[in-house]
Amino acid sequence: MSPAHPTTAPSAFFLHGLESSSRGTKGQWFNQHFPAVRMQDYHGDLEQRLAQLEAQVAGIDHLILAGSSFGGLMAACFAVRHPERIHRLILLAPALNFVDYHPPTAPIAVPSLLVMGRQDTVCPPDLVLPQAQATFSNLTVQIEDDDHMLHRAFPALDWPALLT
Repeated sequence: MSPAHPTTAPSAFFLHGLESSSRGTKGQWFNQHFPAVRMQDYHGDLEQRLAQLEAQVAGIDHLILAGSSFGGLMAACFAVRHPERIHRLILLAPALNFVDYHPPTAPIAVPSLLVMGRQDTVCPPDLVLPQAQATFSNLTVQIEDDDHMLHRAFPALDWPALLT
């Protein structure tokens, strides 16, 4: 007898930062270590990039979105619009301090990991953390001895667990 609702494995996507691409340091790392993580290059302003993401994930649920900097902002915005489609968010120094970002009226319960560097001067923890706490009610926070690029913290995360 088959289940009424078939189990669907999560689909993982990496969303790069504003001045990066899928061929940046993190994109190359994913290609080498987790080639099943999907990615593409995003261009334009936030709304243009969100439209590109919408097209990329059309028809896909159980999403794992790993977003770096502006890609983290994209992931958060997408999750606010479609919380039912998200399995997990991994927000790497997300640009939630972006002037046009406003948390939802009530936090969403999407499981979210926020990883920030203490020395991040682009997306400082003291500006990003309150925005994240106002956005997500199921938030795990990791503040690392690192900067905005998270070169030390990023590869040390438990990616096998995070991507399942």
